[in-house]
Amino acid sequence: MIYFDNAATTWPKPPEVLEAIARSFTDYGANPGRGAYKMAMDTSRLIYKTRETIASFFGISDCRNIVFTRNTTESVNLAIKGILRPGDHVLYSSLEHNAVWRPINALRKKGVSCDSFKVSATGKIDLDDLKTKIRANTKLIVCIHGSNVLGCILDIAAIGAIAKEHNICFLVDAAQTAGALPIYPEKMGIDLLAFPGHKGLYGPMGIGGLYVREGLPLATLQEGGTGSNSLEPEQPEMMPDRLESGTVNTPGIAGLGAGIEFLNAIGLEEILCHEQMLTKYLYEKLSQIPNVILYGPEGDEKRLPVVSFNIVGKDSNEVGWALGQDYDISVRAGYHCAPLAHKTMGTLEQGAVRISFGIYNQPWEVEKCVAAIQKLAK
Repeated sequence: MIYFDNAATTWPKPPEVLEAIARSFTDYGANPGRGAYKMAMDTSRLIYKTRETIASFFGISDCRNIVFTRNTTESVNLAIKGILRPGDHVLYSSLEHNAVWRPINALRKKGVSCDSFKVSATGKIDLDDLKTKIRANTKLIVCIHGSNVLGCILDIAAIGAIAKEHNICFLVDAAQTAGALPIYPEKMGIDLLAFPGHKGLYGPMGIGGLYVREGLPLATLQEGGTGSNSLEPEQPEMMPDRLESGTVNTPGIAGLGAGIEFLNAIGLEEILCHEQMLTKYLYEKLSQIPNVILYGPEGDEKRLPVVSFNIVGKDSNEVGWALGQDYDISVRAGYHCAPLAHKTMGTLEQGAVRISFGIYNQPWEVEKCVAAIQKLAK
């Protein structure tokens, strides 16, 4: 099988990640923070070490401001619903994933107003449009860092500067860019950073995280046992306990820590160079095939390792199914949980076929995929 769906989740996982997950069951099987015996303390140290690894990776000064979640979606919900109240206003980009769009729509029913600001299909932000839509009650700006459909990369530093100028909280969805691009929240004006463990960080599914700027008060989505201040009826104020109730996902956290160490050993620049080489090669080959329509930045422009396309006259799901069934090539077809992005690129009727690369993909796989698409496009 040729696996080209790394934007959904990277596969295969590095051996180091699988080993770390296995060790979490044999050596760290106790509930962290819930006991003073050796295995419980060792598990707590493992959790803290991973928190430190993440903080170092993102240039965050205090690892206690990193909260473990199940995934980016939970992180985004925790951030959006922790900030916004009835009467508040939120701005979001025209490329957002449903992880952002749906929570905002849910809050609209509770008295939160919203507007989207324009971003082109190549990732160019209309900063003037953003500025004109800021209101006195705008409390939050939300922006995807890189589109999971178009592969374009947005200038989040420019948005962060505008947010800081107007004293507005800034949330970045780094689902596609954590592990792919350098991200330093404290230097880039990011107040909240939502990230997954199972994509560019090469950890397992079921683990993610949220960075919360020091001193930023977030309302809790849930309350419960934290292993701290157990006699108090209220949720602890200290981080990360305030936003981490219940037993954390120790195997997932162990795997995430190993995934980041795997990335650090290779280097982000080297990984990105490899993936962008494959992306450019694929884009050039597909652009030469009649009846193939490509979306997003041009082949020479900086982009994520994501290429979306359609074949004239064919439904995207039909093409995706044929690639999987007839050629054993795994791709993602349809709407990618991002109807706003498809509206921007004009594919709401057809969807699109998405090919996305990871560190383990090779040029020969691209060649086989291109040959298959050539046959389907005839």
